Amino acid sequence: MAEGPTHRMPLKRRQEGKTDYRQRLRLLKSGKTRAVVRVSNNRIIVQFTDYHEDGDIVRTSVDSTHIERYGWDGHGSNLPCAYLVGYLAGKKAIKENIDEAILDIGLNIPKKGGKIFSALNGIVDSGVHIPHDPDILPSEDRKQGKHINEETVENFNEVKEKLEEL
Repeated sequence: MAEGPTHRMPLKRRQEGKTDYRQRLRLLKSGKTRAVVRVSNNRIIVQFTDYHEDGDIVRTSVDSTHIERYGWDGHGSNLPCAYLVGYLAGKKAIKENIDEAILDIGLNIPKKGGKIFSALNGIVDSGVHIPHDPDILPSEDRKQGKHINEETVENFNEVKEKLEEL
């Protein structure tokens, strides 16, 4: 480990591997609302946040447990669930007069067609404009869960119909 009078310890959240401050600064300089997508082992969380000096202000937040209220039976952290969480978050964002945002994936590794971009696809399909490359979004079959089983596809379509009515 580096020592000496000129060595500076990194900030606490950088040291813990929680925040990339360079990336955060680039996102904050845009002045737009951030669509924050976080993936854990059992949940997917989508939040629309604005910067404030005293701390970020979360304007709307949705996680996997919210879509269970609309009949979702599948796992809380798979590709179809990520799409539905993003779709519901986008619907709530539009009600909060958020029509444009930028994607904040934090320290997650961006993978083409992954859960993060499935959530992005849901947000975009709900009507919120987020700049992105369409090639990174998952295919329709994967988004609906055909790679899992037929019951997941049926459940996905039922839940999406309920969310469209909102």
